[in-house]
Amino acid sequence: MKFFFLKLCLLFLLVSSYSKANTTCLPDVEGLCTPGVTVTEEENVVVTEEDKGTEIITTTTTTTTTTTTTVTNEDSGNILDSSNGYVGSNDDGNMNIDWGGQGPASMPSGNSCYALGSDKCAQITGSGNSTSTMGVSGMGTTFIIQNIDISDLEIDKGGQVKYTIEVDKRDAQDRIYMHVTGLNGTSTVFSGTDILSESGVSSGYQSYNGAFDFSGVLNKITVEVGGRDINLAIGPLFDDVTVNVFYNVINTIITQQITTLEEIYYLDIFDPTELDFVEEVFEFNDVIVDDGMVDFAPIEPETEEVTFETVELEIELEMNFDMEFAPPPMEMLPPPDMEMEMPVNIETVEAEIQMELEDLPPPSDMVASVEEMPEPEITAPEPEAEKPQLEEVKETPVEVEETVDEAPTEEETTEPDSENTEEPSVEPEDSSEQEEVQQEETEEPEKPVKEPSAKEKAATKIVKKIDDKARYDDAAQMKTLIVMQILGNTKTFFDTQSTIVDTNVNEYLNKTIEDQYGLLFDMAQGQTMEDIINAQY
Repeated sequence: MKFFFLKLCLLFLLVSSYSKANTTCLPDVEGLCTPGVTVTEEENVVVTEEDKGTEIITTTTTTTTTTTTTVTNEDSGNILDSSNGYVGSNDDGNMNIDWGGQGPASMPSGNSCYALGSDKCAQITGSGNSTSTMGVSGMGTTFIIQNIDISDLEIDKGGQVKYTIEVDKRDAQDRIYMHVTGLNGTSTVFSGTDILSESGVSSGYQSYNGAFDFSGVLNKITVEVGGRDINLAIGPLFDDVTVNVFYNVINTIITQQITTLEEIYYLDIFDPTELDFVEEVFEFNDVIVDDGMVDFAPIEPETEEVTFETVELEIELEMNFDMEFAPPPMEMLPPPDMEMEMPVNIETVEAEIQMELEDLPPPSDMVASVEEMPEPEITAPEPEAEKPQLEEVKETPVEVEETVDEAPTEEETTEPDSENTEEPSVEPEDSSEQEEVQQEETEEPEKPVKEPSAKEKAATKIVKKIDDKARYDDAAQMKTLIVMQILGNTKTFFDTQSTIVDTNVNEYLNKTIEDQYGLLFDMAQGQTMEDIINAQY
C-alpha cells in the first residue's frame, strides 16, 4: 500500500534570553536573594488520532510552559537623610538636632565631640539601668525615630536593613547599642539589636555597621540608639547615622511554546501527479517558520564561476577529446563529375518530338497519301544535320497531316515551307545565345568552403551542451560571450561564412519559357478530331 506522508509544523514562540542563578529566591525567603534569573520548564504532550476512512490524521500538541523569574536587589537610599524625603530635618542622621527619647542627653560640638569632628554630635549621659521603649534592657538614655514611612517602596518580597554609625566611647565602663524595628502596618516584621560596645571594653573611636534580614512586606521602620554613662564622666558619643533598606524585586514571566505536529497518512487515493508536485516543492524549496507563519523559499542552485581561463581550458579539453577519439581519415574520393548538362532548348525538343512521331505507325487511311508525297519531304533529318534542316523537319508532319485531310497542291505545301524555315532559323538561335550569356553573367565561381578548425568545433560543442532551461542565466550568457571572444581571436573564424549573390529578378520576369506542350499545340493546328484519333493507331 502506498502512503503519502505530509508534515505541517506550526510554531508559536515567545523567546527570552536568560542565565541561571545559583540560588532560588522563594516568595517567603528572609533576607536578600542572589540577583539573577531562574528558569523552570513544564511540558505537556497531547496526542489525538482521527480516522476519516481515506486518511488517518495524527495530531501531536506539545505545550511547553517556561517560567522565567528575574531577581534584583533594589536600594532605598539613606532614609535618615532628610533630603530623600523619608524624615524631616529634626530626625536627620547628621545629629545636628536631638531626636528625642528617654533619659538625659546632650548635643556637644567642636572639641567636645573628639574624633567625631567639630560639628555637633549626640552624647549619652544617663546612668540608669532600665528597659527602653523598644524593649532593650540596660538603658540609661535613648535617641529614637519612630515609624518612618517607606510604603512607597512597595516592598513585599523581603530584604535587608543595613545601618552605619560613628562612635567614640571615652570610658571603657560605658555601653552603647543600635536597635531597628521593621513593621508591616502595626505588625512587627523584624526587631534587631546590636551592642556596639559593651561595658568593660575600651573601644574608643569606631565606625560600626550591621544588617537585619526580613521577609514579606515592610512599610515602616523605627530606629533607636541608646546606652549608659556608668562613671558619669564622659558618656558615649555618636554621629552620622545612616539606614538603608535593600529589598528584593522579583519579576516572573510565563511563556508558552505550543508545537502542533500533524501526520496525515493518505491511503492510495492521491493523484500521482499531485504527489510528484508536492515532492518537487519540498525538494527545491526550504520550509521557513517565522512567528507562526510557514513560508517556502527557493533553494538557490550552486552557480558555476565562469571565467576566461575556465572556458579556454574547457575548449582545450574538447579539442583533445576529439583528437583522441576521432575516427581514422577516410580515403579521399574522386571529385564528382562537375560537367553541367546542356540546357534544354527548342531544337532538342523538336528533334525528340520528330523521333516520337516517326515511331508511331501510320493509319490505314493515311498510307496512300504518304506514299504519293515526295521522298525529301517525309524523311527525317539525320542527327548531324545543321539547325536550318531541323527547322524544316519540324514543319513536315504538319504538311503530311494537311495532305491527308484536304490534299493541297504542291504550291500550297511549298509556300509554308519557305516561311517556316526562315523565321525559326534565326529566333531560336538568338534565344539560346541570350540564355547562355545570361548564365555566364549570373554564374560566379563558387568559393571553396573551409573546414572548421578543431577549436571552432570544440567551442560549438561547449555552447550546445548548455541546458535550454539555463541558456539565459548569468553563467550561460557569460560562457557564451567568452567563447565568442576566444573564437574572435582566430583569424579563420569568419572564413566559413558565405555570401549570397543578389540576382536581378527582372531578367527572369521578362523571360519567356517555351515548353513541349506549347510546341505540340502549334503542330496540332489544322488537325481534326478524327485525324488525331486515327493518329493513335
